[in-house]
This record gives sequence, structure tokens and C-alpha cells, in this order.
Amino acid sequence: MNAPMRRPFLLLLALLALLATRAQTPAAVDRLLAQPEMRGATFALLVRDLRTGRAVAAYDTLRQVTPASVLKLLTTATALELLGEDYRFETALEYDGEIQADGTLAGNLYIRGGGDPSLGSEHIADPDFLTPWLAAIRQAGIRRIEGAVIADERFFDSEGISPKWLHEDMGSYYGAGSYGLSAYDNLYRLTLRSYAAGTRPDILQTRPAQAGLRFHNHLVAQNRASDSTLILGAPFAADRYLYGVVPANRRQVTLKGDIPDPALFLATHLTEALQAHDIPVGGQPSCYRLLKEAKRWPTAPRTLLTTTYSPPLAELARITNHASHNLFADALLKTLGRRYPLRPAERINAFDRGVSIIRQYWETRGLDLSTLWMNDGCGLAPTDKVSASFLVDLLAYMASPSAKAGEAFQRSLPVAGESGSVRNFLKGTRLEGKAHLKSGSMSRTRAYAGYVDYGGHRYAVALFANQHGFTGARVNQALARLLLALFP
Repeated sequence: MNAPMRRPFLLLLALLALLATRAQTPAAVDRLLAQPEMRGATFALLVRDLRTGRAVAAYDTLRQVTPASVLKLLTTATALELLGEDYRFETALEYDGEIQADGTLAGNLYIRGGGDPSLGSEHIADPDFLTPWLAAIRQAGIRRIEGAVIADERFFDSEGISPKWLHEDMGSYYGAGSYGLSAYDNLYRLTLRSYAAGTRPDILQTRPAQAGLRFHNHLVAQNRASDSTLILGAPFAADRYLYGVVPANRRQVTLKGDIPDPALFLATHLTEALQAHDIPVGGQPSCYRLLKEAKRWPTAPRTLLTTTYSPPLAELARITNHASHNLFADALLKTLGRRYPLRPAERINAFDRGVSIIRQYWETRGLDLSTLWMNDGCGLAPTDKVSASFLVDLLAYMASPSAKAGEAFQRSLPVAGESGSVRNFLKGTRLEGKAHLKSGSMSRTRAYAGYVDYGGHRYAVALFANQHGFTGARVNQALARLLLALFP
């Protein structure tokens, strides 16, 4: 958008922001804010009729609030706009050296990552990638590998998690790092068996196997229906610390944690699969990070064996928003960051490069970025901030003819009362099936943003409650009552 074209759009956004600040505070908002659980809390709301451009409900629309997973709307919208809804990630299987007459590969086998967060993911239709890889290896005539299986994860840098994340998120399944190579959602399941209250449960197994992890078990069984646990540990570290309580006398209790080094795990996983299929491997599995540190990274030419493609980006955006998948969102952000032109001697991590590209794109589209502060693509960083006004401007743009991938973006949103993280929100009400919303949740934070189709109009909606004192169920009920009052 050139400068003369941008000027009217900027004036329109400024006018809409002015009208929003003058919109009358609905009585339903006053009732919500009068509840003791909202004392001292931060609340922001904007509802805009996209047909008329009029703000029908507004409260503190420029306040910078914590969006939690609602930030994924910005990440997926930008990825769809810039990469295109048909974009697919690629993961390549390659080798160096030569395949000898007896079937020995006198060289190494490489897994070259392309940033795909969906390789082996339980959220895609066909997660099996090992079978076609093994078939390609056999078809090439390889019956033995003299070298090693090496993961090449250079597509992103080695900073898998944002430095702005909290300690309690490190080691959790939802705090998994995003790397140039990922597999199985970078998630493992830890199976325990518990006994009488007050005793320590036994660790049974991990799936997929995590042979290199050392678990320090500080869990205690209690007479309760569900667990309340933390798995703590840093990226690339072998130690994981288990804290909290699990239900007593259970034959099986399952916890979920992050795979701390997905690239090395994948090289090990493929090595084990090869040996299980009678293709011995001589060397120890490794990855770019370790070999580069040891100054032993191989530079020989490689030959392509096969390429695995992800589902199209439209489907990955749907998974990101429906499952509120942090790994998918951060992978999209970092892939956008590869468009960032590094200056000589400049050092900037993949997260910040992605944020720079997002800000550049929406600035050219005339959005006011003064209330946007972004540190990741998923919203897990508590320092992420956004305003209701910015998000409604974004939603309005993605519903306008100017958007390149507006329909794909709108299809990516969960439907209240039916799907995704809002499948129980507004269920059984007049807005069930009519609200297409992304939810966001973290400690004392709840947010919703998206579209509501009601009375023949489409509305863009953004509402946030930060530092509230409700329980999880009660804050959902309170915000549902508010939305129902706004759409009588």
C-alpha cells in the first residue's frame, strides 16, 4: 500500500478509534466490573459492526492488556497473508558419501529440517513419516549405514523458547521449544502408577521413548480426582523435575512434557527405527548444534532421498487456532522471520526477526502498532501486550476485500459451543454456532477475540479480563453473560 493510498485508511482508523472511546459503556460492563472478583482488574472491550464501522460497545479500547493465546490471531493472519494458504513446510532425507555395491552407505544420513511443526503431529490426518522414510532408504539400496544419522536443524536458530517465558512453562508440553526440526508436537507422555495417599508414584515409561531424560520425582499421591503437577526443565537439558500431586491408587496417570532437544531426539528415533528394521547404523546419532560446537560439522555434498511435506498452511493455521498450539504458532512466526534481511554483523534471534516482519507488514496496511508489544508468536510470554482496538482493526482487515487470505483466516477460528478451545463456551445459548472466537488463558487472564454473526451483521469482537479473581469456570460464565447481553 503506497503512501497516498494509506492516508485515507489511517484517517478512517483514527476516526474509528475516536468513536470507540466515545461509545457509551454498556450496562452489562458496569455489572461485570462491579463484581468483587474484578476489583483492581484490567478490562478492555471493543465490539465493532463491520458493515457500518460503528463501535456498538467499547471500554478502555487502547489499554495494553495481556492477550495470552489470542495473540495467535495476529500470527496466523500474518502467515496466511505473507506465506499464502497453500504454503507447505518441507523436511528432506539426504545422504552424503556413496552407496556401495553391497548396500553399505559409506557416509551419513541427514534429516534436513524446514521448520515444520507438524511432522508426526497427532493433530494431522496422516502423521506417519517413518514408514515412507524407511521405504525411500531401502529403495535407494541402503542396507547398512557406515556413518551416523544426523539432524540438520539450521532452518531456525537454537533459541527454541522466548527468553520472556516464565520458569514454570519450561519443561511443560505447552512450553515446548520451536526448532528447525520438530517431531510429535515436541511432546512426550510420561506414565506413572500411584499408590496410597502420601506416597510417591512410580515412573513407568515415556512415549515416545526419552532414554536420555533423568526424572527427579517429587510427586505425592493424594485423594483427589485429578492431578496438579509441573514438569520443570530447560531446553537441551537432560534433567526434568516433577512437582505436585497426582490422584492416589491409579494404575495409570499420564503427564505431558516437552522433548528438550527435538533434533537430537529425531536423529536417535530414526536410528532406532533403522536398526529395528535390520539396517544397522555405525555412528552415534547427532545434530547440527552439537557437531557445530565440536567443530565437526560435515560439509560434503548431499543427495536427496525423499521429501516430506506438511499439510497446507490453511490447515496448520486452523490447528494453531483450534488447538491453541504454541509450537505451531511460534514456528509460523520464525518462518516469517526468515524474510528479515540481516545486516552485516547483526545478531537478532528468530523470534525478534519474526516480530519485525509482522510489524512491518501491518504498518504497511495502516494499522496503529503503538499498543502492540510482541515477544513470541503464541502469547505465552506475559510481556506480550495488545489493545482491543488493535485486534479489532486486525479482524476488520481480515474480513475486508483487502485481505489476501481472509476466508482461510476466518475458517481457522473455532466456533463457540462447537469446536476447539471454545467448544463449551456459549454452548446452549443463542450465540452457539454464531461466534467464531479464539480464546486466551493464563493465570488470572482470560480473553476472547473474533467474529460474531448476529441479526444479519458481522461484528469484530475483542474482550480481555486481566488480573481477575474468578475461578476458570466462573470467568467464562461472566464473559459469556456479557456477550449475551451485548447481543440480545
